[in-house]
Formats: sequence, structure tokens, C-alpha cells
Amino acid sequence: MMHLTGRPRGGPGVVPMVNFIELSLPVIFAGSVVLFIGAGLVGRLAARRVRAGDGGGASVTTLHSAVLGMLALMIGFTFAMALSRHEARRTAMIEEANAISTVALRARLLPAPHAAESLALIKDYIDTRVEYTGTLAERSAIEGVIARSDELQEALWQIAMKVAATNGSAVPSGIYITALNEMFDIQTSRVAATFAHIPMVVFLAIYLIAAVSCGFTGYTNGIEGHRMRPSSALMAALIAAVILLVHDLDRPGRGFIRVDRQPMIDTAETIAGYRA
Repeated sequence: MMHLTGRPRGGPGVVPMVNFIELSLPVIFAGSVVLFIGAGLVGRLAARRVRAGDGGGASVTTLHSAVLGMLALMIGFTFAMALSRHEARRTAMIEEANAISTVALRARLLPAPHAAESLALIKDYIDTRVEYTGTLAERSAIEGVIARSDELQEALWQIAMKVAATNGSAVPSGIYITALNEMFDIQTSRVAATFAHIPMVVFLAIYLIAAVSCGFTGYTNGIEGHRMRPSSALMAALIAAVILLVHDLDRPGRGFIRVDRQPMIDTAETIAGYRA
């Protein structure tokens, strides 16, 4: 059974790090745009001390291209990480729906009154798991749903122990207990997949590289004697939008991209029609 621990707390000497999961997507996007445009302005101010005829423009342009390539590499790498975690959550949800369906089918093989008792608990259990899929936005809500799931798992296990005590044969008690164990294990895997986020240090590295890139853009404009171009602001917004997409993939239930819970809902409707 899976028990969710609270948020990690920093001890003495631990420096708190920005937790982007706690921030809303609009705030992240607005802050990113301001950061990147601000970096461009800082670069332009730094260029006032450099004359265009010093011959440093070509080297700055080359360095700027190298930083942009590094930024593209980092964003691509991080996007792949976020996408793989999103697919892992989707796969875990489908596997859990299948596992619960198997438990419900095998529960119908149990002798009375254990079959009816187990099916009633399984119906409550899958309703709880459907609720879990829909409450991924708030950690406190997730903790409550998992606590309820643990209670139902314990009740199901108590019934399985009674069945095993009276009938130790492989059918039906043995196959039912095996399916029950698999259902419990999959919940653990699914909760782990839910909280498998991209490390914050990776996001901080992306923001640093993006800010340096925008700074070089402003620096190049400055030594060439140009004002802050609209294209520079557009580039800052585009970079912020791409990073925002990675944030969205990394947070299930809180953004625009969410795991479709329809397979779990369909399984719940099927189990609701079962009779012992």
C-alpha cells in the first residue's frame, strides 16, 4: 500500500529552491517574458561601453549562436523528459484500470457473502481512483484520496484473508489474491509517476541559458547601434512559450495538457453493472 509523505522540508543549512510546480502557468509565462526582455535590456546597456568599430561584433555573434544552440539542446532534452513522464502517467492509469477490472472479475468467483462485499468495496475503490485522476491539481486533495484508497485496500485484504482461511485452493482465492496484490502495487507505481517531476535545477539551467541568450541579443543590437527591436521581444515570448509547454507537460492536472481519465471512467461504469 502506498502512503504519501508530505512535502520535503529543508533542514538547517538547506537553501530553499524555487518550486515551479507551486506557481500557475500564467505567472510562469509572464515572469519568463519579463526576465528575458530584462536580460536583453541589460545586454544593450552593457554594449554602450563598446564601440562598433572595435571588431568584437563577429565574435559576439558567434558566441550568441553557440548559446542559442545550447538553449535549443537543453529545451529539447527537457521536453523529452517531460513527455516521457506524461506518457508514464497515462500508461500507469490504463494499467491500474485493467488491474481493477481483473480484481472485480475474480471477486465474482468468491463464495457468498464475500463476493458481494468485495464487489461493493471495489466499486468504491475505482470511484476513488477516478477521483484521484481528476484531483491531481492539489496535493492536499491527492493525499486525501490516497488515504481513502489505502482504507479500501485494507478492507479488501481482510476479506481476502477470510476467504483464504476457509478455502486455500488456487481457484478462486489464489487468483483473487494475486490480482489484488497487483492492483495494490500498481497504485504505488501510479503515485510515484504522478510526482516524478523534472528536477528544478534543470529548469533553472534553462532559464539561465535563455537569459544569457537574450542578453547577447541585446548586446549585439547595442554595439550595432540599434534600438530594442520588436523581434527581440517576440523571440523572448517564443522562448517563454516553449518553456511553458515543458512546464505544462510536467504537471498533471494543473495545466492545459492532462491525462485522459476516460479509460478509468469506462472501467468504473462496467464494474458498476457487475453482480456477485
